[in-house]
Amino acid sequence: MLAIIGGTGLSKLEDFEQVASEAIKTPFSRSKIRATRMRIGQQEFVFLPRHGPRHQIPPHKINYRANIWALSELRATQIVAVNAVGGIHSNLLPGSLAVPDQLIDYSYGRESTFFESKLKQVSHIDFTNPYTETLRQTILRAANTTNKRLKMRQGIMEGGTYACTQGPRLETAAEIRRLEGDGCDMVGMTGMPEAALARELELDYASLALSVNWAAGLSEDLISLDEIHTVIERGMSFVSAVLGEVVRITSHR
Repeated sequence: MLAIIGGTGLSKLEDFEQVASEAIKTPFSRSKIRATRMRIGQQEFVFLPRHGPRHQIPPHKINYRANIWALSELRATQIVAVNAVGGIHSNLLPGSLAVPDQLIDYSYGRESTFFESKLKQVSHIDFTNPYTETLRQTILRAANTTNKRLKMRQGIMEGGTYACTQGPRLETAAEIRRLEGDGCDMVGMTGMPEAALARELELDYASLALSVNWAAGLSEDLISLDEIHTVIERGMSFVSAVLGEVVRITSHR
């Protein structure tokens, strides 16, 4: 089954039918994790808003382990994560999309692994390619199909390196210059440890990233939260359409 993790601007999916609300107990949270079974046509999927239903949980306080564990308990085998990012690469102007193929983790202090206690032996995962390539290609196919169906020319970057910073503050201009020098194309706050935890549970995982602003120092203007919210409102309708197409594609496999 496919699971969709909603990020900033996607705390709920309004274009899909809600089937049932789920509350899942996990070893990593005293409170249950809430997710929603949803449907488009006859195809079901699971939706989980990583920031909570009211977008009240900041990036560094998200219980990533409980979220990924809960999706596994709901029998998800694939996860499409929606991420809002700042654009560093020149192709990622606000409103454009990316399907990254690499990431660098600059976050710290987060509970980042399931492999830390009661182990028979030390465990490691191969994380050479942090995103599942077949799922990446599914998202790209869905985005291109949506562009054709809606007769749009939505910009889509087919790859790129995602930099995961700690948040919740935005970055300094110097930090963005450092990230650019490191080879990063976009910057967000929620890509890790989410991707690694999915790999530890052997779940396919890929990201659909919406550029909501130029990263710090790459525009003459200061970053405006009002402008970010405007870009999100405009971009999420296309994102939702792409997600619907992803559900259709994965349901026929």
